[in-house]
Amino acid sequence: MAVTEEILVNVTPQEMRVAVVEQGVTQEVHIERASSRGLVSNIYMGRVSRVLPGMQSAFIDIGGERTAFLHVADIRSGHENGDSERPIERLLSDGQSLLVQVVKDPIGTKGARLSTQISIAGRFLVYLPQESHIGISQRIEDEEERAHLREKLRQLLPPEDKGGYIIRTVAETASDRELKSDVEYLRRLWSGIGDHAAAAPLTLLYRDLNLGLRVLRDFAHEETARILVDSRETCRMMLEFGQDFTPNVAERVEHYNGERSLFDLYGVEDEIEKALARRVELKSGGYLVIDQTEALTTIDVNTGGFVTGRSFDDTIFKTNLEAAQVIARQLRLRNIGGIVIVDFIDMDTEEHRNAVLNEFRKSLARDRTHMTVNGFTGLGLVEMTRKRTRESLAQVLCEPCAVCEGRARLKTAQTVCYAILRDLAREARQFNAREYRILASQPVIDLFLDEEAQGLAMLSDSIGKPVSLQVETAYNQEQYDIVLM
Repeated sequence: MAVTEEILVNVTPQEMRVAVVEQGVTQEVHIERASSRGLVSNIYMGRVSRVLPGMQSAFIDIGGERTAFLHVADIRSGHENGDSERPIERLLSDGQSLLVQVVKDPIGTKGARLSTQISIAGRFLVYLPQESHIGISQRIEDEEERAHLREKLRQLLPPEDKGGYIIRTVAETASDRELKSDVEYLRRLWSGIGDHAAAAPLTLLYRDLNLGLRVLRDFAHEETARILVDSRETCRMMLEFGQDFTPNVAERVEHYNGERSLFDLYGVEDEIEKALARRVELKSGGYLVIDQTEALTTIDVNTGGFVTGRSFDDTIFKTNLEAAQVIARQLRLRNIGGIVIVDFIDMDTEEHRNAVLNEFRKSLARDRTHMTVNGFTGLGLVEMTRKRTRESLAQVLCEPCAVCEGRARLKTAQTVCYAILRDLAREARQFNAREYRILASQPVIDLFLDEEAQGLAMLSDSIGKPVSLQVETAYNQEQYDIVLM
């Protein structure tokens, strides 16, 4: 059965949001804010700020708040043996000007990651101006088709074009005219970049398309039924771009002027809220627990109240099959990248494990992001990686909790009470105050008036000074002060 896909574009002066909806279910959400557009694919004429021989890397100034990071492995090979085999201190020097491209946005405390291997994406092709070979998307598996596409492109290239290309998956159905138009567009872009690079050091030479135009270039394909845009101006801009560069897609762009919000109409707002939650419910009654850390993401599968089938093994198997489909969707929806560890419920038979792994790989196949999936480890875990280029949905929309500072835990009121009693005893030994006043949150004060009243009375008697209590409504449960009166 063919998948019906719709792309929704919601625009406000502050941000643009795009949702990919398949069969009425939200699969992806992308957000681009006017105040903080991503840097991926931007090309800069940077300056080497500092070379770090011990790390075989360098910090590059590209004009931003933080210097960007370049590893020796990301320096384009200019020799037969490859530059990556030469030490970075022989390739770069402090103060040197360098043409670089951003391959990863700044994430957390890390600066942008750079490469000197330049690539410019078009609708059907990716241009590699410093290379000379023609590559093919790995998703095109038929060898005859790969050879046919490679030869077709060679015939269309002008004799003076010495650059390389990667043929994208969508090029399988592209006409000669569309491919030639893409080649001309990419060559014009590169020529303009070269002109700017010669004239202006330490500057942005090329900015990737905004999110609305990337929808036409990267997201839409033959299964996309329509692209609904709720801004007349953005719709006009997308149509103008599409008519020149993606005419087969532009005809699917429609202006939505309904009274109800586009994201509300399709239930996207609810899905965004769910995607920020730690727990994901399964229709069967089971559930997932997703924990994102800086190093990796763990996903735990649980049966919950799900009991069905002929045996408990059958229940586990069916829960894992459903979880495999939901996990694949959640990775796309949350834009989770890096190392992912999936803890499926333990299965006794090799047949069940293979079936779950095959279902997982099948569900991941529609994801545009590059991934590798390993089989079950000796501990029964599935290890995988998903390429991380932009921040996850949670990183874009959220910030660490000011109360728990990202621990996702708060000290109990009882723990805080005991900490106050220890601090109070310490203060009494150092200072001879007339009275001590405890300022704390309502739950902590309530505990001092009830279960911990005896402990507080004993300490007051021990130090020989009165202790009073005061509720501070602005304090969180862990905050407190001891005031010397």
